[in-house]
Amino acid sequence: MDSIVITPRNSEEMEFVSTLLTKIGLETRRLSDDLKEDMGLACLMSQADRSDTVSVEDFKLSLK
Repeated sequence: MDSIVITPRNSEEMEFVSTLLTKIGLETRRLSDDLKEDMGLACLMSQADRSDTVSVEDFKLSLK
């Protein structure tokens, strides 16, 4: 099932929304900034064109 991501403006709002959702029986999970960044990078990596390759010569030149 799809999910909804809610970004509260401050810690009080975070607690309010989390408590409200728990009281109505919905599961909540907090995502750290690092985890959100990792998820975004993973999404971009899955969409990358992997058919394009770099020649060995170009790779060696990029190391210099």
